[in-house]
Amino acid sequence: MAHYVYLVRHGEQQDAEYGLPDGPLSPKGKRQATAIAERLSGVPFARAWHSPLQRAAETAAIMTERMPALESRPHALLMDCIPSGPEPDMPKAFDAFFGSITPEEIEAGEAQMADAVAEFLAPAREDRHDLIVTHNFVISWFVREVMGGPNWRWLGLNQANCGLTIIRIRSAKPPVLIAHNDLGHLPVELRTGMPELQPF
Repeated sequence: MAHYVYLVRHGEQQDAEYGLPDGPLSPKGKRQATAIAERLSGVPFARAWHSPLQRAAETAAIMTERMPALESRPHALLMDCIPSGPEPDMPKAFDAFFGSITPEEIEAGEAQMADAVAEFLAPAREDRHDLIVTHNFVISWFVREVMGGPNWRWLGLNQANCGLTIIRIRSAKPPVLIAHNDLGHLPVELRTGMPELQPF
């Protein structure tokens, strides 16, 4: 029996470049959500959840409009968070990221993601497909968990808006990363949310 978890980062947020903590989807974000919905419309999802933040809730709503048998529910464990803090073996290049982040934010994120892994990456007693619409850092932590990387390794694992990551969990075997940040459903002009490439 296999449990498949389909992780989708929310669509592009309106005015995200201004640093707003949350907000509605941009027109491009709505197109991204429609594209991923069309791609996944044939998957026999049993359950769906989304982060309570507006950009994730709107993405999930657009997706489930095209999946009439599926209802997505908000889940606090899928909120945007800081999954872990700096560690001794972490490359110094990541130090600046933690400059304005408080120990309380890190502690809360660590507790949240420990619970999220237990909740969403558990084996199932039957073949099951679950959909999760959440945030970049949350997906990065799940990928790090599956790959068995050190805690800091979620840093630098990036997902585009409405990129698709798929994890398979079986009770007798380690979980497997089937796909990471798959953008095959998005035309080039809709591929947003990734760090800009720097010239060599």
